[in-house]
Amino acid sequence: MKLILTQEVGGLGSPGEVVEVKDGYGHNFLIPRGMAITWSRGAEKQVAVIRRGRDVREIRDLGQARDVAAQLGSLNVTLPARAGQGGRLFGSVTASDVVDAVKAAGGPTLDKRRIELPAAHIKTVGTHTVSVRLHPEVAAPITVEVTAES
Repeated sequence: MKLILTQEVGGLGSPGEVVEVKDGYGHNFLIPRGMAITWSRGAEKQVAVIRRGRDVREIRDLGQARDVAAQLGSLNVTLPARAGQGGRLFGSVTASDVVDAVKAAGGPTLDKRRIELPAAHIKTVGTHTVSVRLHPEVAAPITVEVTAES
């Protein structure tokens, strides 16, 4: 099935690209989540508009991505969480929690989908390094200190 991506999909492509995927993946995952639209001849104009917008954003975003990466590098992000005696958390720290902690520390607003945790979730107290994909060429590491709430 041919689809036009409307947003970046990891391992598949970026907005405006025409991709060929299996029917089930397209119908059950990409289209319902708004990540893609079905390809048609009339959609070629949409593809051109999306690509033009993406090209303008990418040129501007590369410089911005480097600025944001420098800003993130200077942040001290502390995230309080409920923990037991052994340093194990009740629950876990997710990408959304990291985004909120960065914003609370005075950093920029980030997209939680661009946060790459060392594992699926952070489940222990301590210092963890989290990566943020700001641009295809720029990834910024953030040091997150998970502390036990008192």
